[in-house]
Amino acid sequence: MKIQGTPWRTVWLNADGLVEVIDQRFLPHELKTATLPDVATFERAIREMWIRGAPLIGVVAAYGLAVAMQHDPTDAALLDAQRTLLATRPTAVNLKWGLARMVNDLLPRSPQERVDAAFALAAHMADEDVAINHQLGQHGLELIRELARQKPGQRIHILTHCNAGWLATVDWGTATSAIYQAHNAGIDVHVWVDETRPRNQGASLTAWELGQHGVPHTLIVDNAGGHLMQHGQVDLCIVGTDRVTAQGDVCNKIGTYLKALAAFDNGVPFYVAMPSPTLDLTVRDGVREIPIEDRDGEEISHMSGFHADGYVTTVRVCPATTPTHTNPGFDVTPARLVTALITERGLCAANAEAIAALFGTPVV
Repeated sequence: MKIQGTPWRTVWLNADGLVEVIDQRFLPHELKTATLPDVATFERAIREMWIRGAPLIGVVAAYGLAVAMQHDPTDAALLDAQRTLLATRPTAVNLKWGLARMVNDLLPRSPQERVDAAFALAAHMADEDVAINHQLGQHGLELIRELARQKPGQRIHILTHCNAGWLATVDWGTATSAIYQAHNAGIDVHVWVDETRPRNQGASLTAWELGQHGVPHTLIVDNAGGHLMQHGQVDLCIVGTDRVTAQGDVCNKIGTYLKALAAFDNGVPFYVAMPSPTLDLTVRDGVREIPIEDRDGEEISHMSGFHADGYVTTVRVCPATTPTHTNPGFDVTPARLVTALITERGLCAANAEAIAALFGTPVV
């Protein structure tokens, strides 16, 4: 995807051989990058959301183990780095998947082989993520093409939630992959961008990247989605996911469940863009089994923005004496509300039988 006309990825090796990432804390006001020289910095980058998004977390964590091997290629160091990074974010299954894939590959190797092998596998996982999301977008593109055929000469309006764009992956994004490909193909698409409180990742990240790539979009408050659906202004919803269970329940950024309910009530198709590493066949009941990250209440009581005098500042939006409730970062949308999962293997019904047929038998 492009920033001011130049193609970018979210993670890469710089000229000095160091892992470098786009530091998303400063977007949309400043484009900054950060180098990650050691496991402690990787831990901070994931925990403090310099980088975020389930697919990107998995790849960056893989690079974290590669860097750990540069410093100490022993079994003890490998397993210690895995434990450290695994504890950073509990909900997105790609973190666990990426670390396990690296450890399973590296443990049988000699310490002398591990550095080169680790960086090669991490780079492969990054390229694989790009390919998966591009292919996923191809299947989503066909949905948009069909809508365009049904509405000749009319704009296609798509509602998304949070940031499931290329900033949440290595490239293309999940929910946005089909949108970018439709735009590139000349289809007239327009995106309703939820602000996505707390943290405003729709307003700060999705709006920024769509604007950089030239995709028409409009920012809305979170609570406007249902109203737009009632008035026929949403043709379909496409959201991302941090974990999908063996029976099709979808865990995603808090507020996704409410969008799915509104879509169901108004007959609007509700699709979930799911790359296969985000599928967790060890979990069935998403509401009861998926650990939901509980974040700092300051994300609710405070907001950051660009001051008229040209600097970024944070302000309190509630009385200083008002307490905040727990701040869950995610919710679970039951499979019955999902029209279909968009995967790199094609569309998949959100039920246990279809998922097992496409991806294998669940682990009981």
